[in-house]
Amino acid sequence: MMGDINIGEPGAMIGFAGPRVIKETIKKDLPEGFQTAEFVMDHGFLDLIANRKELKDTIARLLQLFAN
Repeated sequence: MMGDINIGEPGAMIGFAGPRVIKETIKKDLPEGFQTAEFVMDHGFLDLIANRKELKDTIARLLQLFAN
């Protein structure tokens, strides 16, 4: 079975709508750091976080793992 690897940048905001729009829609306060890459990874929606400068090496390592 094949799958995807979801990679985020440190501190990146991830989501379709911004936190303000979500907060106004659901009428509730959002958790600290909501929609940051770190929050999303902690909740199982990202596989890893990599700096953009390290992304090429990170992807190369992942391809080597899958090739073996």
